[in-house]
Amino acid sequence: MPPAEKPRLAILKKFFTLAAAFFNGGAKRQARLWLAALLGLCVGVGVVQVFLSYAMRDFVTALAQRDHDAWVRGIWKFIAVCFISVPIGVYYRYSQERLSLAWRRWLTQLLIKRYFFNRAYYRIRASESVDNPDQRIAEDVKLFTTGVLNFFLVIVNSVVTLVGFLGVLWVVSGKLVGVLFLYAAIGTVVSMLFGRRLVGLYFNQYQKEATFRYGLVRVRDNAESIAFFRGEKREHRDLIERLNDTLENSFWIIGWTRNLGFFANGYNYLALIIPGLIVGPMFMRGTVEFGVVTQAEGAFAAVLAALSIIIAQIEGLSSFTAGIRRLGDLWDNLDEFDAEDAREAAEAKSEVHEEALQLKLDDVSVQTPGGSKTLTQHLSLQLPRRGSLLIMGESGSGKSSLLRTIAGLWQSGTGVIDRPAHKHLIFLPQKPYMVPGSLRAQLMYPLGEEDAKDDAITAILEQVNLRDIFARVGGNLGKVVDWTNVLSLGEQQRVAFARLFLKKPVIAFLDEATSALDEENERFLYEKLRAFGIAYVSVGHRSTLKAFHDTLLLLKNDGSSESTVIARE
Repeated sequence: MPPAEKPRLAILKKFFTLAAAFFNGGAKRQARLWLAALLGLCVGVGVVQVFLSYAMRDFVTALAQRDHDAWVRGIWKFIAVCFISVPIGVYYRYSQERLSLAWRRWLTQLLIKRYFFNRAYYRIRASESVDNPDQRIAEDVKLFTTGVLNFFLVIVNSVVTLVGFLGVLWVVSGKLVGVLFLYAAIGTVVSMLFGRRLVGLYFNQYQKEATFRYGLVRVRDNAESIAFFRGEKREHRDLIERLNDTLENSFWIIGWTRNLGFFANGYNYLALIIPGLIVGPMFMRGTVEFGVVTQAEGAFAAVLAALSIIIAQIEGLSSFTAGIRRLGDLWDNLDEFDAEDAREAAEAKSEVHEEALQLKLDDVSVQTPGGSKTLTQHLSLQLPRRGSLLIMGESGSGKSSLLRTIAGLWQSGTGVIDRPAHKHLIFLPQKPYMVPGSLRAQLMYPLGEEDAKDDAITAILEQVNLRDIFARVGGNLGKVVDWTNVLSLGEQQRVAFARLFLKKPVIAFLDEATSALDEENERFLYEKLRAFGIAYVSVGHRSTLKAFHDTLLLLKNDGSSESTVIARE
C-alpha cells in the first residue's frame, strides 16, 4: 500500500465505523425507514427532472415552429409535471432533515454516554490526539450527520441523473457523451489535487477555532484570579496569538479556495459552450429540431454536474473530511479507553473490595496511570469507624494520588483496599465544583432536586455558617445563580461541606477542603464532622489540622511513609 493512500483509507474506515454504528445500532429500524423514504423521494426527484426536460423540449419546439396547439399542450404538460414535483421536492428535503436530526440525537447521546463511561472524560484530558472533546461532541457531530446526508444524496442524485439523462444525450449524439466523460475526468483529477491540501487546512482550522474559543471560556471561568493578578495584558496577548493563528490558517484556506475558484469557474464557463459546438451544427444541417438543442444543453449540464460532484463539492468535502477525522479520533480514543479498562482489569494487581464498613489498606503501593512511577510503597493502615486520619507530606509525595487510588480514579498499583461502596463515600477537593442551577440543585449534587427536603437544606446552611446566602437568592432555593462568581472560595468550600452533611457518608475524604477558611470556621466544620459521627481522611499542610485528627500519616518523596498517633492536649 502506498503511504499516500493510508490517510484516505483511515478516513474511510472512520466514516464507515460512525455510519454503521447508527444504521446497525439500537435505532436501526427508525434509521432504515427514513433512509428508504429518502432514497425513494430522491429517485422521484430525478425522474421528475427527466420529465421536465421532455416537457420543456416540446414547449420550446412548438414555440419555434409557431404551433399554437402544441404550444398550449406543452404548457399544460409542464404545469402538470411541476404540480407533481412540488410535494416530492418538499418531502425530500423534510426527510433529509428528519433523518439528520435523528442521527445527530442518537450519535450525540451515544458519545456522551461513552464519554462518561468508566470516567473517560477524566482520562481523555491526557490524550494528545483529542483536543477539545466538547467541540467534537457538540459541533462535529452536527456537521458529520448533515454532511453525510448531503454528500450521500448528491451522489444518489448524480447516479439518478446519469441514468436518466445519458440516454437522452446518447440519442442526440454519442460524440457528445464521449467529450462529456473526458472533460469531467480531467476536471476531477485537477480538483482532487486542490482537495488534498484543503483537508489538512480545514482540520487545523477546527482545532485552532476550538482552542481560541476555549481561551475565551477560560478567561470567563477565571475572571477573578486574572483580575487579582492584573493579568489582562497577558491574557489579551495569549488570545490575540490564538486569534492570529486561526486567521493565518483561514488566510491559507482562502488562498487555496481562490486558486480552486479559478479552475472551477473556468471549468464551468467552458462547459456552457461545449453542447452548442457539437449539437449546433446538427441543427443548422436540419438533422435535429431546435428543442433538441435546448434539451441537449440541459441534459449535458445535468450529466456534467453529476460527473463533476468532486469538483463542485471539493471545498465542502474537504471540510467534511476534516470533521470525520476529528470525530473518528474521538471515537477511536473512547474505544482505546474501553480496551485499556479491560487490560487493566486483567493485569491489575491491586484489589478493591467495597463491602467493608471502614477503610483498610493492606500493603498498598500507589502508581501513576500506566505504572510509570511509584509514589507510595507498601502502605498499610486502618481507619476505625468514626475515626480520623490526616495525610501530610511534601509536594509530589502522592497525597492526592492516594485519594485517587482509593476512589478508583487510578487503577494501577498493588495491594488490597477495603472500603464502603462509593455511594457511602464523599470526596471534597480544594476547589469545589459549582454546578449550574439553583441553590437546591447545588446542595443536592450529584442527586436530583427531587431528592431535596427544603427544611433539611435550610438547617444545614445554618450549621455551616451560610445564613446570609438566603439573602442572595431572596429566600428562594430554586433561583438559578452563577454560583462560581457569586460565592467566594471559602463560601464554596462551606457549600461543599453542606453537601457532605446532607449526604451523610460513612467516610469523607477532604483534599485541602478547608484551605480557604479561617481557623475558626475550619474548627467549627471539623467539630460538626465529629458530631455527625462521620469518619474522615484529610489531606493538608496546616499544622492546625492535627488538632482535629486521631492519626497522622506522613508520606515521603522516596515512597516510604510513617504513621503516628496524634496526642490529645
